[in-house]
Formats: sequence, structure tokens, C-alpha cells
Amino acid sequence: MTSCIRAAVACLLLTQPPVDASTYVKRFESAYRGARALQVTFLERYSENGHIVRTEAGIAYFRRPGKMRWEYESPEKNLFLVDGKSAWFYVPADHTVTRVPAKQSADWRTPLALLAGEVKLSRICARVDFASSQKPEKDDDVVLACPLKGSATKAAQTGGNDARDSIGDVLFLEITKDTGELVRATVRESGGVDIEFKFKDWKFDPPLPDSFFRFEVPPGVAIVNGELPPSDAKANP
Repeated sequence: MTSCIRAAVACLLLTQPPVDASTYVKRFESAYRGARALQVTFLERYSENGHIVRTEAGIAYFRRPGKMRWEYESPEKNLFLVDGKSAWFYVPADHTVTRVPAKQSADWRTPLALLAGEVKLSRICARVDFASSQKPEKDDDVVLACPLKGSATKAAQTGGNDARDSIGDVLFLEITKDTGELVRATVRESGGVDIEFKFKDWKFDPPLPDSFFRFEVPPGVAIVNGELPPSDAKANP
């Protein structure tokens, strides 16, 4: 009897249609779409050609529509804030804040702004596939690859020299298979640059006032308008 049951289960598994990437895309989107606000602890690592250059940690907040606040606590305090119109880069030690129109910001955290919006990957991804070359940190996770829209054109215009440059920037998302919760996000830029974010302790709909997503310029801090130079943008949030 037991052997018959096993044979039936095996036959059922064989006849099940294979799970494609869209199944996990929907699971991820559904996990976050209902929340008006989010809070999460993050660890960020910036790497060049496989070598870790900088590691930072803090707490990130997201709120609809289109607002983010990244508070860096270690190794030094910095702030990256998007208020819906402008992106602010504040380095207290330098007594300066850089202000950029949010739509013009080329910051590597920008793709993650989808968590403060419709949570629809098709808005930023040219397509979404399984990332077969990326090993998940846990067996219960799956990694998705999302080539970012417009980045391949940008890479071609800047004259990429290898195959990695030619495909432009790619966002890798590691999510739990069952819940769709985001565990890790890696932005892989052309030129050998990786920016990895690890997330834990997600909180859904924490009480966050509107003022939390407005930047109040401290006394004595100078405002600089315009995009950060590439080297500075990578070193300072």
C-alpha cells in the first residue's frame, strides 16, 4: 500500500507544471503591495571587481508614495532621503547636503524605491528570470535576475569593454520561496561594481509621521544642488 502511495505521489510531482520566475515575482509583489509603510534593518556592502571596499549598516524606511529614508549608523552616521520630489544625501561630518531631483538620481538605492510604490517589478525590469549563476544563502530562498530598464543603452553609450558591460545594470533579488519576503538585493553595475543589501526584521506599517520623510536642513549645513560625481556617490550615501 505504501509503495502505491509513493508511486502516486511521484507521478503527481512529475505531472506538475514547472514553477517559473513569474510565480515568485507575484509572491514578492503580493508580500509588500498591501503595506503603506515598511521598516527594515539592512547591511550594505560595496564591492569593486570582487573586493569589498565598504560595509555599512542601518535602518531603512519606505512609505507610499515614493518616499524612502536610509539611516546609516555604522561605521558613521549618514542619511539618504527621498521625499517624493528630491533625493537628499546628507553627510553630517562634512556639514553638507546634496539635493537632486528624485527622477534624475542615479543612486544605487533607487531601484528599491519600488517598495514605496506599486511594488511592480515590470516598472523597473526589462524582464525577470531565475538567476542560475547566483547561489541563494538559504535553501528556502530563490534568486531572481532583473536587468534594469535603460541601463543596457547607457552601458553601450559609455563604451563597455566586456560582456558584463554590454548587458547593463542587473538587480538580483533573493526572496523566500514561501512568503516572498526580500532577503537580499544586489545591484550589479557595468564596470565590476556590486552593491549588496541584506535585509532582516521587516516591519509592516510601522507608525511613521509625514515629517519623517522631510529633510530639515540643520543650521550651518550647506546645500549643494546637482548630481553627485560617480566617485562620491559610491562612497557616501
